[in-house]
This record gives sequence, structure tokens and C-alpha cells, in this order.
Amino acid sequence: MPVHLTAAGVSLVADETDGRVLHWGRALSEATVRTMGDAVTGTALLPLNAQVHQGRPGLIGHRAGTAWSPSFTHARTLHTDGARLAFQAEDPHSRLEWRAELELTASGLLRLRHGLRNTGTDTYQLDELTPVLPIPPRAVEAMDFTGRWAKERQPQRHPLGHGTYLRESRRGRPGHDSPYLMSAGTPGFGWDDGEVWSVHLAWSGNQRYYVERLPSAGCVIGTGELLLPGECALAPGEEYVTPWLCAAYSGTGLNGITPRFHDWLRSRAHHPDPEARPRPVVLNNWEATYFDHDPRRLMPLVERAAEVGVERFVLDDGWFLGRRDDTAGLGDWYVDPDVWPDGLDPLIGHVWAHGMEFGLWCEPEMVSPDSRLLREHPDWALHAADRLPPDWRNQQVLDLCRPEAYAYLLERFDSLLSAYDIAYLKWDHNRDLVEPGHEGRAAVRAQTTAAYRLLDELRRRHPGVEIESCASGGGRMDLGILEHTDRVWTSDCNDALERQEIQRGTNLLLPLELTGAHVGPTTSHSTGRTHTLAFRAATALFGHFGIEWDITTATDAERAELAEWVAAYKRHRTLLHTGRLFRHESPDDEAASLTTVVAPDRSEALLSYVQLTATRAETPARARFPGLDPDGLYRLTPVGPQGPVPPNGLRRAPSWQPEQTEVTGEFLAHIGLALPRLHPESALVLHAARTD
Repeated sequence: MPVHLTAAGVSLVADETDGRVLHWGRALSEATVRTMGDAVTGTALLPLNAQVHQGRPGLIGHRAGTAWSPSFTHARTLHTDGARLAFQAEDPHSRLEWRAELELTASGLLRLRHGLRNTGTDTYQLDELTPVLPIPPRAVEAMDFTGRWAKERQPQRHPLGHGTYLRESRRGRPGHDSPYLMSAGTPGFGWDDGEVWSVHLAWSGNQRYYVERLPSAGCVIGTGELLLPGECALAPGEEYVTPWLCAAYSGTGLNGITPRFHDWLRSRAHHPDPEARPRPVVLNNWEATYFDHDPRRLMPLVERAAEVGVERFVLDDGWFLGRRDDTAGLGDWYVDPDVWPDGLDPLIGHVWAHGMEFGLWCEPEMVSPDSRLLREHPDWALHAADRLPPDWRNQQVLDLCRPEAYAYLLERFDSLLSAYDIAYLKWDHNRDLVEPGHEGRAAVRAQTTAAYRLLDELRRRHPGVEIESCASGGGRMDLGILEHTDRVWTSDCNDALERQEIQRGTNLLLPLELTGAHVGPTTSHSTGRTHTLAFRAATALFGHFGIEWDITTATDAERAELAEWVAAYKRHRTLLHTGRLFRHESPDDEAASLTTVVAPDRSEALLSYVQLTATRAETPARARFPGLDPDGLYRLTPVGPQGPVPPNGLRRAPSWQPEQTEVTGEFLAHIGLALPRLHPESALVLHAARTD
């Protein structure tokens, strides 16, 4: 009898005798499931050559060249409770024990991981253990992401012929070019249309993603940890457990993938509660003052921040010993008396006196060659031989596998958090891991798990402190790091136009409350583009809102407008951080970007129309915003100090301006709003409030 897990319109059907997956996709009836055992061959969760599988094996390893082709038998179901399923099997010849755990969450997110135990008396060298799931032959198009610093999560598509589409990250972190979320779907799948099967690896180290279509072996999609040579040698009795593969199915395009991840993330016990503790407005001083920590600059910035409604002030890089620029000081985590002769207390006191929390930047996993720490302990950096790897950003990677280095970091940051009233840490990670060795062996896995342990121990000792994961922006953004932190810094790019696409890709996986989005300066430091405050703020609104701009140099009018946007964020942040996110196809050949965030009870929504480039048409096509109750009546009002939108070439302004207007959810979804022809790189945000 097949085992059937089902939730939120998704079914997973598996053979209870050997763990073959017979179906993963749309929900099936129990009557259909009962007929599947003999009618469907199924796909192994762990494809092996011994099964006459001619594609990529799910397990690669050996015992000094032997036991390289395991064949697991004596399979048995360990347990099933309607939401979870576990299998176990052994290979007496290879002396290995394999188990698989599957969980289908209430949101329809499927989580899968493998465990492999060495039951022999000698070492088993594990080179790869990658979970896979079946996808049907009609999934002929792949989509994943690439990018670079300040331009992360750029989507790319590929037709899937016979063969393997493989992506790997060997950076010691996912990287700015991380696949992030690999999807396979029916031809032309989009935000609202098509069947899609997606996977993400909840892991912050090296990664492997692939989709494989073979004439003789069907189609699979999988992801797992990429192990470096010799990195995982299992001693007798030792077990390796893969990171969680997180998988989502949708029959309604990418908009059906998003809530599976968002709803599961929001159900976690440690997830930030946007109603009990709303996500505070942040001001980070980095693009305002960089390494200049002169109190004569920072104190007025604190005061202006409070005036516009900021709730958390973050002091970025430059506060510790010898850190006058990025060439020295990492690792010497003591407040520099040359910069702060009275410690950080005067600044922190000023911040709290103005009604704000205080946050602090750090980069614990890195060390500068020009630092007291590395001069005293030159062997504390990760290295593969009798040399250090090439410097990158004037820094090396501190070896957290070394107990003394780990203990040093724990003591330093425990002391800082105990000595100062710090509510928030911005935890950076500014370089890839090159030649990441510990005592001669590859150590990315050990380094990653040590970083997790360090974060967890600091959170245990200081439960009120929130931690943001940053890695030169979005270089370490995954569900693994988010088990140990409270938000991620989406990108070092604050250019609102670039941010539109970066955030669009990011929030396919992560809800808005976990992704930092800041209003940058008028002219972007990363691109040189100049944007209006309205466009910058309307972009940052759809995230965890903040500011990264020297507002002491802003005009009174700019600060007044910024204060209005801050107030708008505070009014709508519960909606933004609990609602369901929808992205929509542009009505004009990608010239526009459309977004809706709908309250769980569909009583209200925020609608965003962003003009990315000039429209081809004289009159823009109507913009449709699905997701609201079709029968509900909604009043539309502009959000933020956008002012009247001029007709700008149209015969008249939109019907909802300057007076409020009411439309049905059906109207918004199927007929759409007639919008003004906005200038490129501008945005319009509307609030829809139900009135019936």
C-alpha cells in the first residue's frame, strides 16, 4: 500500500517497501493513490548504479577503492504520521546504513534529507550524498538565478533536453551567483501560469543543484552539499546527515511556490513576530559616514534619524582596534580608544535617549593580516598548506574549527553584548573561502557548522539580540543561515531600479520581513544613478524598511517627505509582513513590475506599480492585480507622499484620483486599473481597503 502525504493541494506518494516516490505534485484522491502501487514504477530517493541507474548517482563514496557501488536492501518504514515519513535500509556488503526523512508541512512545502551511517570497522570516504525528487517529462524548462556583487538573484532560463543541467557553488558560501531556487516547469511557466517544481538547499556552505532528464531514467531535480576531496571521512559508527532539501510544487505558476516557503517560514517558533514586535525602521550609518566615526558627524545623524521616525540606529564598520579603513583590524574586536576614548557608551546612550535601539556591525568569521590577532596566531587562518590563501578584500578567514579561535570569538562578542546595550548585530561575511583547510583537510563543512554553533550560543546567552546575516550584501542567503539569524541583508546595492529585480528574485523564497530594504542616497553609491525619494522609498517599502543615507545633508523638505514614508511603512508593516505576496506579469513587455500583498483575511492589500522603462504604447495597458476577494469591494487610496499623478499625455487622470474610488476584487484581477503613463524609474503604491 503506498504511503500518502498530502497538504495544501500537494501530494507525495511513496512505496512503503523501498522509499520510491510514485508521485510528487498536485493533490491526489485516496482512490487514485490506492491504484498507484502496480501502475507507477516510481523514482528512488537515492538513485544508484546498482539499480541500473545510468544518470548521476545520489551516493558516491568508497573504502580505499572498494564498496563503491552500494545496493541497499532490507528496507523498512520507520514511521509515518500523515505528515512525516522515514525509511531505513542497509547494505551488509558495503557496511552502510541509509535513511531518508520526508516531511510535508501544512503549507505544502516538502522537506527531505538523507543520513548515511558507516556500520563497518574501517573508514568510509563519502564524496557525495544528494537527495532527489522526481519531476514529470512535461517539465522541460529550468529557471534558476545568478548574479554578482550588488546585482544578486538575476533569473535565467534554460530549455531542458536530455542530459544534466548542473550548478555548483564552491565559494564556501552560496555566493552572489547562487542558484538560490532551482525550478523546472512546463513551457513558458510564469508568475501566474504553468506547473512548477522548485528546490532550495537550506545550507550556507558549498552547494550542488541539478536537473537531469535521461531517455532511460526519467527526470529528477535535486540539491545537496558539495563535499571537497576528503572532507567527509566517516569513522566506524559515524553518520553524515545532508542539509534539508526544501521543495515546492505549484500548478499556478511561481506565485504558487512563494506561499509554500513563506507560510512555513512564518510558522517557525523563532520567526520574528510582526504583530507582537513590529519590524523596526533601521538607519545604518555606512553610506552616510563610512569609516568616519567622528561623534560630531554621528550624533547629529542620530538626532535627524529620530526626527524622521527611525527606531533602530546601526553603527557599521570602523569601531574596533586599528580599523581606519578596510586594510586592517578584523579580528581585534575591542572598541578602539583612539576613536571612542569613552567607549561606545556616549553614542549608545544618545541613541537610546532618542527612543531608538542600538545595533552594531561585525565580521567575526574574518581576520585581517594586519591585525594583532593574526600576528599573534598566524596559524588561526584557514589554509591548505604551509601558506595562507591569497588575500581577498585585505582579509583571511578565521579557522572556527580551531577551538581556541572559536573560544576567542565567543568570549569577545559575549563580552561586548554584556558590556553594551546592543539590540542588534549586523553579522557580515565579506569573502569567499579559498583553500579552506584545517590541519591539512578541507573544512568548509566544519567551518559552516562552527559558525552556526557560534551564532546559536550567542543567541542563547543574549536572547534579546537580533542578528542579521550579511555577506557583501546577499552572498549568504539561504534557509540554513536563517535558522540561526533574524533577517538577511538583501544586497549592498541601494539603487532602487536594481533593487526592484533583486528583491523580486529574493522574495520568491523569503518573506518581506526577513529581507532588509533601505532608502539610499539620491545618487546611488553603487551605480551612480539618481532617483527621486518617492521611488527609493516605494521600493524599500516592500521589505524590512530602513535608511542608508546621510540625512543630515538632506533638505528640510526631503526629511519631511522621508518622515511621511516612514509613517506609511509603520501603518502598513503588519500587512506587508503577514500578507501573501503576489508578483504579476507586466502588461507592457517587462516595462513595468506589479506586486500585490494581500492580508490573510483579504480585508486589505497594497498594490505596487513600478515603471521600469518607458512604455511602448501611447496608453499603458491596464494593470491587473489578482489575489483579493473577487466579491469584495475595495477603496483605493495612494500610499506615501506621492502627490497627484498628472495625466502626462493622457486625456484625463485615472478615475481613482484625486478622489477615492471603489472597485471589486474581480475588477482588479480581470479588468485591471487604468494607470497613468509614469516616467521610467518611478512607482505608484495604492492601498486597497475592503468596505463591504
